[in-house]
Amino acid sequence: MISISESKVKMEEAKKYIPGGVASSLRSSMKPVPLYVQDASGARVVDVNNNVYIDYLLAYGPLILGHAHPDLTRNIHEALLRGSTYGLQHDGEIRLAKRLTEILPCADQVAFSGSGTEAVMLALRLARAYTGKTKIVRFYGHYHGWSDSIFTSFPSPDFGSVQKDSLLSAAAPGTGGQSNGSLQELILLPWNDPDALEKALNEHSHDIAAVITEPVMCNSGCIAPKPGYMAFMREITSRMGIVLIWDEVITGFRFGLGGAHERFGIQPDLVTIGKAMAGGIPLSAVAGKKEILQLIEEGKVLHLGTLNGNSLSTAAGLTVIDTLSKDGSFAFSKLEAMAVMLAEGIRTLLKNKRISGVVNQLGPVFHVMFIDREEVSDFDTFNLRDTQAYTFFTEKLLEEGVLIRQTGLWYVSTAHGEAEVKETLQAIDRVLDKMKLSTSRA
Repeated sequence: MISISESKVKMEEAKKYIPGGVASSLRSSMKPVPLYVQDASGARVVDVNNNVYIDYLLAYGPLILGHAHPDLTRNIHEALLRGSTYGLQHDGEIRLAKRLTEILPCADQVAFSGSGTEAVMLALRLARAYTGKTKIVRFYGHYHGWSDSIFTSFPSPDFGSVQKDSLLSAAAPGTGGQSNGSLQELILLPWNDPDALEKALNEHSHDIAAVITEPVMCNSGCIAPKPGYMAFMREITSRMGIVLIWDEVITGFRFGLGGAHERFGIQPDLVTIGKAMAGGIPLSAVAGKKEILQLIEEGKVLHLGTLNGNSLSTAAGLTVIDTLSKDGSFAFSKLEAMAVMLAEGIRTLLKNKRISGVVNQLGPVFHVMFIDREEVSDFDTFNLRDTQAYTFFTEKLLEEGVLIRQTGLWYVSTAHGEAEVKETLQAIDRVLDKMKLSTSRA
């Protein structure tokens, strides 16, 4: 049994000065206590008790190169020596924006910001200004940041539970203190349902500025779009003059250099990107059609942010892209191979131990669920998973030296190799035995 006594001490100290003891509400859900890290390298982190963990949390997604990647560390340090931010322009902005327009199929221009939430805010504002309309279509189970205008109730161990009726009618606020009128312009629909989308657009097209969607429901089961669904979404929004926004904050730079829209061969009007783009340094962007982004240059849409495009972020973004581009983008083949090896290994263990579960994997991202179903391909079924069982699973894996997110979403990095995968599967083997023993005693 590992000891996390020092993390408990640190947590109590933090609560004196930080609400809840954590800098992001997501982190408070970690059981038995949020860990405090003293060091990290490659695929592993070391906590303040000197316990070493294989890390599949990866800072909730950004660390596509793993921890303390030497090229990333060196280039950020060199940028820092020249000044961290200027409030003025610099060559790094041009170089990164140009590179992004070269690798993202939909990108004519790019506008930088600091977080995925900010990028979504800008994309929605651009869509409304471009169309002169105000309503936004979004989908159950998708996450687009925590700004008032888009953050709705989200059933997960990170965010808590939705109100019972919130999946049946109007969008429910995602947090206390949210503006009562902030969600009035949202139309909330089931995803992967072309009939529901067509009906809503036919009825409200004169009011709808944009449809915003994740290309894959990464946060809610790694559910893939049904064949033809995203192409239909592209066709109907184009026909009705509605801006199509793909939220690629997670899938961007994980599903390939060109993101999911390159992988699926569909071009949205705008994409939001972040997380993996700068390997753990705050950076996000909106990329897309020049005629929409040009509204910023024309002064019709204000795009603000003191640290937008700072030299550390742009240096990090260029390093990540250069690293992922090496050797014919071999990194993506490795990422996906490790994800497949893990997903298949977990499926085999579940089957051999006769434990009901589903592992949805697409690209280098996968989701593990304990559920008595053959497959999970829609949000309603995803919400039937046994979250208590998964919480037990995460706690026991932590004791085995494997760090995962409590929701079931797993990330791999270029630093994860076969050794880490084999070690992880051995740990899961032992934990599943503990789960069976715990169930038999209940």
